[in-house]
Amino acid sequence: MAAMLKPPGNFSVTPHKVSVCILLQIYAPPAQITLPFPFPFSSVVQHNRLGMFLLALTKSCDDIFEPKLDELITQLREIGGELDHWLSDHLTCRLSSLSSPDDLFNFFSDLRGILAGPDSGVVVDDQIILDSNSNLGVFLRRCILAFNLLSFEGVCHLLTNIGTYCKEALSSCPAYELPHLDDSSNEVEALLVYENMDLENFVFDKVTEETEARKMASERVSFHIHAPKALFGLIEDIEVSAELKFKHREKTGEASSFAHHMKDTLRGIDPNGGIFLRTNWQIQGYLCEQADAIEKHSSSVPLNAFESILRQLQKLAPELHRVHFLRYLNNLYHNDYPASLENLHCYFDYSAGAEGFDFVQPTSSASNGFGRYEIALLCLGMMHFHFGHPKQALEVLTEAVRVSQQQSNDTCLAYTLAAICNLLSAIGISSTTEILGSSYGPVTSIGTSLSIQQQLFVLLRRSLKRADGLKLKRLVASNRLAMAKFDLTHVQRPLLSFGPKASMKLKTCPVNVCKELRLSSHLISEFSTESSIMITDGVFSTAWLKNLQKPMGSLVLSLENASGANSNAFHFCAQPNSIPGSVLQLLGSSYLLRATAWEIYGSAPLARINALVYTTCFGNASSSADVALAYTKLIQHLAVFKGHREAFAALKLVEEKFCSISKSQILLLKLQLLHERALHLGHLKLAQQVCDELGVLASSVTGVDMELKTEASLRHARTLLAANQFGQAAAVAHSLFCMCYKFNLQVENATVLLLLAEIHKKSGNAVLGLPYALASLSFCQSFNLDLLKASATLTLAELWLSLGSNHAERASILVQGALPMILGHGGLELRSRAYIAEAKCYLSNPSFSVFENSEVVLDPLRQATEELEILEYHELAAEAFYLMAMVFDKLGQLEEREEAAASFMKHIKALENPQNEQDPLFNIH
Repeated sequence: MAAMLKPPGNFSVTPHKVSVCILLQIYAPPAQITLPFPFPFSSVVQHNRLGMFLLALTKSCDDIFEPKLDELITQLREIGGELDHWLSDHLTCRLSSLSSPDDLFNFFSDLRGILAGPDSGVVVDDQIILDSNSNLGVFLRRCILAFNLLSFEGVCHLLTNIGTYCKEALSSCPAYELPHLDDSSNEVEALLVYENMDLENFVFDKVTEETEARKMASERVSFHIHAPKALFGLIEDIEVSAELKFKHREKTGEASSFAHHMKDTLRGIDPNGGIFLRTNWQIQGYLCEQADAIEKHSSSVPLNAFESILRQLQKLAPELHRVHFLRYLNNLYHNDYPASLENLHCYFDYSAGAEGFDFVQPTSSASNGFGRYEIALLCLGMMHFHFGHPKQALEVLTEAVRVSQQQSNDTCLAYTLAAICNLLSAIGISSTTEILGSSYGPVTSIGTSLSIQQQLFVLLRRSLKRADGLKLKRLVASNRLAMAKFDLTHVQRPLLSFGPKASMKLKTCPVNVCKELRLSSHLISEFSTESSIMITDGVFSTAWLKNLQKPMGSLVLSLENASGANSNAFHFCAQPNSIPGSVLQLLGSSYLLRATAWEIYGSAPLARINALVYTTCFGNASSSADVALAYTKLIQHLAVFKGHREAFAALKLVEEKFCSISKSQILLLKLQLLHERALHLGHLKLAQQVCDELGVLASSVTGVDMELKTEASLRHARTLLAANQFGQAAAVAHSLFCMCYKFNLQVENATVLLLLAEIHKKSGNAVLGLPYALASLSFCQSFNLDLLKASATLTLAELWLSLGSNHAERASILVQGALPMILGHGGLELRSRAYIAEAKCYLSNPSFSVFENSEVVLDPLRQATEELEILEYHELAAEAFYLMAMVFDKLGQLEEREEAAASFMKHIKALENPQNEQDPLFNIH
């Protein structure tokens, strides 16, 4: 949910803003003001350092919670360096000198001398004057204007808040730090005066009356208000329980990071019995921030703790209907369907969808009986989609299309069409009937003869065009990613089934995929022209200031030595930028889709590079599920190219960062690695157990979790093949092929056909395997699956070899044609298979002489054995050593023959007697 804009009228003078104004006086002192200490800056760099810090402070002045004085002093220590004590001493001394309303009037009058203007007068040499239109100048002008608008009672109230502000800092300051407040005891005594002051008695009873009147009139006040002790106690208990809970799960990095986020959010606790809350708009902003955190961390958010906070906040402020939406999100990501549905209904029943949706423009529909009914339908459809109810989701989204058209809500219609496209792309639909019935004319006017894929293509184009016309840049980027994903796995066919047809190649077009991905990346420079714009500067500066409290914060802009300066420059550049999180998330999705595309096309290096770019540059801005997917791709790359031991070592590190919950990418990866290793070591019982667990994770609803169902069936067939149960393996593979064909999973069909060819090859029916291998090759050519095509070519060569030595030359030609792709992009197993097939082609050729060219055969076999030892694949390793022993026997090299034969027997015995309980890698299961 997008952050809501805060009206300018809500800007009020607070003790924190007064502290920033004091620091601005240090940064640009007026000519008539003499600082109580010598001017502190010894270099331009030190002065600029303070200026950058003040720029961040002024941009984050509208944060939900303002920092306390001790937190501000801590931040000054991070950037102050040698000026640390001087800045903190001067700030506390200046605040303590504001003891009467006259002092405040004089203080803000002196601030005018900092600003440049037509009546600035003569400028003293080396005097620094702020431009009135700069960020610092605008902030200063807003503070002066807000102070001038205060009544006398308001000034007294501000003075009271300053006293409380200083007393809190004094009470939280350790005893050994008190001398550092100032070198003299007089200043400490001046600060301690606040302990005996009761400035509230100085404020007349009219303050209370005026505050209540303002609250009744506009439902918000310009001052801080105190929440009751009940809320303070609740938050305190939750904070303690959350800390205990996350200590118990300290290995989960995402959960612990959200715990720190919760502690930062609740940092405004008042030990005297309250928590300083701010205006209604700022609480709305706080709820938006929590919504983003829930969507990012998903199930890592503590359900009961956060639910208790929302319930208490709902009791204290029933008019904040967004609390219902937060409760909906919290239950949604914890898979609580009844609670999610109830809170979603409550949110739209109370607010009619009028809060928090930046993509909805005000229309006349708010005055009729519908309210924002179309938005409620959109959210309900997305909720059904999340819980795996595709039919209900499609029905609700279809109704949302109809209502959006009736209410002329083009923006909501664009988002609804995009949601329908995502739904149709993610689930399997076997019916060729109309998707939207009669509700959406542009689709149904084409005719009912269109296939599901053609209707999806039309919807994608319409949605992209509508979003582009409405200047919804983020939706345009999202639709372009959806178009790239469609072009990646679908062959475009002509929409018209009659009339002359131009000749066309029935192949996917990688150029279109790259084009859509490149255009989606243009969002980085176009998001500022979107019709709905969110505040970014304040979010950026708040994150920058919060990062100063991290362990690396002490290095920021410190100039103690040259090497430190280099690391500081890197750390400063690594600070958050002002790009909204939703934009960064879309940009990251484009790199994640690039990695997937290169995986399908068969370029492992490019897939790895894009996954690394995603995790490095966009990991912090993306959801935990997407980051887990990126790590999954990197670990899969390690397993293929470095072996399972390297992959399991990396998996252990990743598991400390993510929760292995049901259906998570990390859990699926773990099961996949366990299955591969069990097959390589010959432990078929464990492999079958893993297949059963994969099958249990998939939903029983038709069309849902199709990738997971395909993965489970594919691995089940491979397990049966390893157990030499060829009939059952062929039956499972045939059933899987029918399912993939029914739901138009053509890329998966290529893999299934190749598996059927492997089954017939190992069963001794090479003639029956040839059609399946050729069909797989045809699919690979249509979808540009280059690496899978090379694997299919290798299988075809092995089938020809199984037919006899007469086909050795043909098999050799096929192997030589596939070798460049396999050696360039294939993993350890595929390369080893290619080496063994190459050696078998030479040995099966009657015209080949081992005595003349023995190294031509031995070199690929040595390469194969080395890589198979890393992979620990006993079956293939035994075959390679057997061929080496046979060659050495023909050459008469008895010692080498016996060594190869011993290695052959070692792998055979390992296959016959697998001891998985002795393998530490299986213990993590």
